[in-house]
Amino acid sequence: MAANGIPEDVLMDNDLIKDLVDVAKDSALLNGVLMRTKETPNSSEVVTYAPFTLFPSPVPKATFHQALAVQTHYNRLVDKISQDSSFLEEALASTIKVDDFTGRLFNIYRHVLREGKTQSIVLGLNRSDYMLDQNGDGSASLKQIEINTIAASFGGLASHMPNVHRHILKVAGRLEDSKRILDNNPSAGLAKGLAKAWDLYGSERAVVLYLVEELQRNIFDHRYVENELWKRNIPVIRRQFEDVAKTGFLDQDKRLFVDGREVAIVYFRNGYMPQNYTEQNWEARLMMERSMAVKCPDISTHLAGTKKVQQELARPGVLERFFPGEPDVVDQIRATFAGLYTLDMGPEGDKTVAMALAKPDQFVLKPQREGGGNNLYGAEICQVLEGVKQSTERMAYILMDKVQPRPVHNYLLRLGTPLKLSTCLSELGVFGAYVRHGQDMVLNECVGHLLRTKSDEHSDGGVASGVAVLDNPLLV
Repeated sequence: MAANGIPEDVLMDNDLIKDLVDVAKDSALLNGVLMRTKETPNSSEVVTYAPFTLFPSPVPKATFHQALAVQTHYNRLVDKISQDSSFLEEALASTIKVDDFTGRLFNIYRHVLREGKTQSIVLGLNRSDYMLDQNGDGSASLKQIEINTIAASFGGLASHMPNVHRHILKVAGRLEDSKRILDNNPSAGLAKGLAKAWDLYGSERAVVLYLVEELQRNIFDHRYVENELWKRNIPVIRRQFEDVAKTGFLDQDKRLFVDGREVAIVYFRNGYMPQNYTEQNWEARLMMERSMAVKCPDISTHLAGTKKVQQELARPGVLERFFPGEPDVVDQIRATFAGLYTLDMGPEGDKTVAMALAKPDQFVLKPQREGGGNNLYGAEICQVLEGVKQSTERMAYILMDKVQPRPVHNYLLRLGTPLKLSTCLSELGVFGAYVRHGQDMVLNECVGHLLRTKSDEHSDGGVASGVAVLDNPLLV
């Protein structure tokens, strides 16, 4: 068996590959691994397969299970950060001075704190992303790239990927490999979190509001989780910020109504990038945060997922602040940290700038942005830092060690792209769901995984941005 789990002779058998590609595309369509072909409203009649790998990619068994095992600790960590206003104030003090988007989010956070939170139910649906860093001795270490606390995507499509690769491997005559594809159903787990929070809200008439963009190619990823809720007789509506601004209001008890429907949960599948907001949309976000509706995420949990918080968590003693008397939990989380460095003004930040400029290929420069395609590498790091190294503008970024994963070979299937054997890198995501009611954590689970793979020609970018494709881990 080759290091990538699929023997080289299979990868190089052009006749077999040609046959398998047709089988694979049909299997993806049959199994519902779908995406709209155009970003136009109401275009569900124009559908194709979501991009994916022809074969599953190898992931070391020990590191895979390590990622799953630490997820419930990450759920607790995010929740603890969201409740610690002094930590968020300290951690983001420099960032909000220079990053307008994070500053606007923080203004809403302060407003809610001053007014007092109206809802004691907290719902978190997150995804922690990792790559495997190659050590000098040939072993691999699990290193966290980021944690997504808002609009963590592809749980729906990931639930339908196992059957695709099982079928491909059977057709390729690799029955034993097909049995090694793991069951995976993040859709059900994410829906379980939403359903628990909806039950606690306590109104059968109240709806789950998906807050969405007008143009959504990744609609089926949403629908799979949504359909899990309908199976439980939980009503779901989909609305945009503009709809909330136009028809939304709070009654005297701060219950949120949109289009005349009481809202139990606002599930943000939008609102994580500056371009998602007009002034009207900022007002709608504030109204939702002030309301009795459960927010997924609420504003403090959204802020807990920022890159600056990620960097601050790596400082000595910070994890111990959140897990006093739990050294094993601290060790498990800290083992997944890559090197993270501040760019705040002062000697420590100056040292980071010098380090990055001296060896830019060893680092990633990360702004406070979600959605993929925002990070800077190599010469781009030098270009940006040379321009801001003496300015407070550098505080809008953090620096992270560049993880060096072991490349493997695979075919990336994407509509309209010529077929070729690519050198690929993979990123493992792990989904978490938790619900806290008051001070009681009533649900805390790891609910599934996601593997995304991209050509090593690309430094950054996810599936939605057209760079990565969906995959399955083949444990080795």
